[in-house]
Parts: sequence; structure tokens; C-alpha cells
Amino acid sequence: MQKIEGNYIYAFSKSNDIVGSVNLNESFIVETLDCYSGEISNEKTLRSDIPNLKINPATGPIYINGINKGDTISIEIIDIKLNSYGVMVTGPNIGMLGDYISESQTRILPIEGNKAILNNSIKIPINKMIGVIGVAPENNPVPCSTPGEHGGNMDTKDITEGNKLHLPIFHDGGLLALGDLHAAMGDGELDGTGVEIGGEVTLKVRKNQNTKLRTPIVETADHFMIISSAKEFKDAVRKGMLEAVALLQRQHNLEFPDAYRLVSAVGELKISQLVNPKITIRIALPKTILNTIS
Repeated sequence: MQKIEGNYIYAFSKSNDIVGSVNLNESFIVETLDCYSGEISNEKTLRSDIPNLKINPATGPIYINGINKGDTISIEIIDIKLNSYGVMVTGPNIGMLGDYISESQTRILPIEGNKAILNNSIKIPINKMIGVIGVAPENNPVPCSTPGEHGGNMDTKDITEGNKLHLPIFHDGGLLALGDLHAAMGDGELDGTGVEIGGEVTLKVRKNQNTKLRTPIVETADHFMIISSAKEFKDAVRKGMLEAVALLQRQHNLEFPDAYRLVSAVGELKISQLVNPKITIRIALPKTILNTIS
């Protein structure tokens, strides 16, 4: 199985040099660094000690053969293998309560079986997920710290093993890249970090026929989750709701008011993250109501 490694980008862009290519329906492995580019490996090293620290490297870009501008792809996440330890930092003005923090601090969390070890008495259940995954945006480069219609730093815990991520494509080949794995992260990523970790991800990419998307969508066994990002929370929710309403209108041939009612009756609003340059939310619609995104 092909493994793609060793080439990292810090902004999604159509101008990045391609590191490799894959075929549709081919399983392949992507090796990733943690969000701190592997620079923090012990508790004596603080984030503030590395003034030029590059954040959120993504491995890629990967050219997907057979994919063209205007297509939609489905990325199946087959497996996530984690490295032996994760990192969590705190510091002034990091996360939602960073104003309560006066000194920077680093914690190294060993991974033992299905737990991340915070200390002798607290062991955090592993909840693997991909923080950064996306394709080249249509126009200007977007830093890997930032989410958008192309994907990017969505920090959505449902982007995990067994699920699929559907993305719109803005350039031939898509130019896929990913990184910023987490061994665990709760909704919101409230202190500004999850259990940040490197590892290997096994993926497979398919082309979605007759599907047009305006925003990323995560597919689980039971739901389609419309992902939306904006600088303000309400704007992110409005964007996600508009896409949810449009999908329901197409599937059920509904007028806007009834599709709007349906989103309110069965949709679940979830917060993915509140700490990136744009806020990310997701609106989950059950497959009993929305069973296709075409």
C-alpha cells in the first residue's frame, strides 16, 4: 500500500507542489505530524519557547487521479494509527479561559492501549479524529489553522475511523492534504487543544456522481452532518442551515418553509470548535430524513 509522507504544507493552496498521486478507490496511508510540527516532545519545552513555531502542518498535497474541478469526492477514513504520546499545552490567552492562565505549561500524555494518560489517576478514553483535512481552495491560499468550504482546520470529532468526509473540488486533482490528529478532543476544543498527536491515516477516495456541494459534509452510520465555518457563531449556523434546507428541498421536493421546519424538527446543532480563526459548527440530519446528498 502506498504511503505518503515527508512533505508538509502550512496553507491550502492551488500553488503547492504536489507530493504524490493516488487513484480513485485506492487505499493509501498518509503519515502526519502533530499540530506543533513535532517540536514539543517533553514537558520542559513550552509553546512560548518556540517563537517561530509552525502550526498545523498538513501532509500533501496529494493529486487524485480522475478528479476534476467541480466534482465532489467522498473520503473514507479506514484507520487511524496514533504515535506513542500526545501533547497538550496551556498558556496565556489560549482557548476560552486563557485569560485565567498566567504561565505556559506543557503536558505529555503517553498513549497506553485505549487511554491517554494525564496523570496517575486520570486516564482519558481515546477518541481518534483528524483535525485538519481538505483540498485546495478556489481562490487565495488558506492557512492550515483556518477552516472553510475547502475543509481545513474543522476540528470536528466525527471525522474519524469508519466515517466519510464529502468535499467539493475547486481544482483538478483536488490537492488533498491532512494532519493535526487528536487522540481525544471534546466538542469546542475549549482550551485551544485536543490531545495533539502524530500518526498514520489510511484513506480511500471515491468520486460522488451527480453531487454538488457548497460545504463539507461528514457522513456517519446514522447522519449526514453539514459543516459550516464563519467568524461569528450565528453566521456559521445560518450558512449550515441554508445548506441543510437546500439538501432537504432537493430530496423531498419541498418548499423552503417546510424544509426549514424539518431542519428545526429533526436537526441537531453541534459545536465543532470555538478557538480557530473561524468558528466551526455542524448540523446533523438523520438518514431517516436525509438519505442522500445528491
